[in-house]
Amino acid sequence: MKEYQSDKIRNVALVGHGGCGKTILTESMLFTTKVTNRLGKVEDGNTVSDFDKEEIARKISIGTSLIPIEWKDCKYNILDTPGYFDFIGEVQSALRVADGAVIVMDASSGIEVGTEKVWKYTIDRKMPKFIFINKMDKENVNFDKLLNDLREKFGKGIAPFAIPLGDANSFKGIVNVVDMIARIYDGKDCTDQPVPEDMMDGVSAVREMLMESVAESDEMLMEKYFGGEEFTTEEIHEGLRKGVLGGDIVPVLLGSGINNIGIHTLMNMINDYMPSPGDIKVVEGVHVRENKPVQKTIDEKEPFSAYVFKTIVDPYVGKISLLKICSGKLTSDMEIYNPDKDEMEKVGNLFLLRGKNQINVSKVVAGDIAAIAKLQYASTGDTLCDKSNSVRYDKVAFAEPTLFMAVEPKAKGDEEKIGVGLNRLTEEDPTFVVIRNAETKQTLIGGQGDMHINVITNKLKHKFGVDVQLAEQRIPYRETIKGKADVQGKHKKQSGGHGQYGDVKIRFEPADEDFVFTEEIFGGSVPRQYIPAVEKGLRECLESGVLAGYPVVNMKAILYDGSYHDVDSSEMAFKVAASLAFKKGMEMAKPVLLEPVMKVEIVAPEDYMGDIMGDMNKRRGRILGMEPLGDGSQKVIAEAPQAELFKYATDLRSMTQARGSFTMRFERYDEMPQHLSQKVIDAAKSEK
Repeated sequence: MKEYQSDKIRNVALVGHGGCGKTILTESMLFTTKVTNRLGKVEDGNTVSDFDKEEIARKISIGTSLIPIEWKDCKYNILDTPGYFDFIGEVQSALRVADGAVIVMDASSGIEVGTEKVWKYTIDRKMPKFIFINKMDKENVNFDKLLNDLREKFGKGIAPFAIPLGDANSFKGIVNVVDMIARIYDGKDCTDQPVPEDMMDGVSAVREMLMESVAESDEMLMEKYFGGEEFTTEEIHEGLRKGVLGGDIVPVLLGSGINNIGIHTLMNMINDYMPSPGDIKVVEGVHVRENKPVQKTIDEKEPFSAYVFKTIVDPYVGKISLLKICSGKLTSDMEIYNPDKDEMEKVGNLFLLRGKNQINVSKVVAGDIAAIAKLQYASTGDTLCDKSNSVRYDKVAFAEPTLFMAVEPKAKGDEEKIGVGLNRLTEEDPTFVVIRNAETKQTLIGGQGDMHINVITNKLKHKFGVDVQLAEQRIPYRETIKGKADVQGKHKKQSGGHGQYGDVKIRFEPADEDFVFTEEIFGGSVPRQYIPAVEKGLRECLESGVLAGYPVVNMKAILYDGSYHDVDSSEMAFKVAASLAFKKGMEMAKPVLLEPVMKVEIVAPEDYMGDIMGDMNKRRGRILGMEPLGDGSQKVIAEAPQAELFKYATDLRSMTQARGSFTMRFERYDEMPQHLSQKVIDAAKSEK
């Protein structure tokens, strides 16, 4: 692949709902640009972008694939992203480095949840975008209805740049409304023909709509339009491009990836209307030493800087870092600085990735995307730069994990291998976390949903050779007392030789703090040197309560009396006496089980509020408040026991058709209802 300058590069993310045909669209582009000589199929597991074992087995995209292609003396970096919500982090990182997006839709399904979500992401990032209606060859597709639905949902900026020629099996091409030509496809090539006479009225009406958009892009053009003058071809293209780059116009294109229809037009449009890095001009960052905002010009002559947006971990090849060059140029053997880790890195092999295939290059310029193998310190989200002109770019705010499961080894002794494998996989996927819970002795993995968790465990097996099973996470319950008790703990052992004697009287009562120990000893009934032993004995007992063996909290112990023996008393004897008093006192002081309560913030469209609140009540939850968010969504703030929220990620998704999201954090411990706490106590006893 030859070298391209910044103005000849287009970085475009293909985004959309799962199953809308992004990967097959990528295949069509590869075929049209003659990179491949046949169209791969997702069903056959032979596409360029879905090369991972998991992707081939599941027949879906799991990671973003980078597919560079050449078209009309330009280089396109196509980022083929997953559509399933469990892999949302891949979409977020792809949009971070893309300059424009193509939102792909399935013509037979219309606007789906994934369409709405990626629309919102692109709006938030102020990205120029197209909508490509794929699968126009399917039965019962109504293009006019699709167009109306799009305009109703996303506004008047939706502008059809093409209309279909034929439908279902007879769908053979499109009419390019901008250039007023019909484009007929034969599966390989496309030929230009005059617009059929019987379509002229419909095409003219759509074109008039486009001319209004052109007029709105410039005051002089507006005057020309109202003066009844015709626009020149250059004015039309310039006006439309200005509207697309500004986000005021969203072109609608159409075709069929599987039949290679509409692909030439899509690629021409990317060339004509999508921004090049030169259109964007600058990237915002922060000066590392001075900690103040700085702008880097997207220019080969500037000092080097880049952003690492994806990491691929391979047990055999090692780590591959994918990065977008923000300024300057990158060459093999360069020394580069990582301000996030404060380390220097040596660039070894510099290459482009196309799926899993590496294309070696000697230089990559500002605006382009490249890959480096075996960087020692770099991880996803890091900035790499010239040390004397150090800069740091904002990291992607990835979605937080919402579903946690415990992993347990199937074979004994695999714990270390599990730890190593999981840590390597977190390098690859920032939306996945590993937590070691010291209290419950479980290793927890957190992800975006069931499929995400299953993919992680399968990768663990296939990439790192370790088999695990999933289990529900254990809840870290607590025990406390609600009443008061006044007890004696006496330890007396005198059977030949040196005996043991310790005797304490202790009052137990509830407290606001975890544990409070005081003493009210008068007259030396318990000698001073033994009081620390009493406290130590009680503190050791706090680790395991009398109900189900959980840690004890919110208790006060007052040592007020006791007795001792001149010869047989010892620290150990008083520790044992204290533990006897603790057990007796806790049993008498109305012990109860406490459960962790989480604060949950749920965001979902207003239509689902009734279901969400009803469901939260069933989970023993409490609604604390609601806030309207202005986009037809509401935020619900609630509290609910952790035990009721293990599968909430899955349940909320099905309840809201994946339109809802939530965050959750620990709030406090509350007393558990008697009938439920008894089940926990019985389970703990049977386990023992």
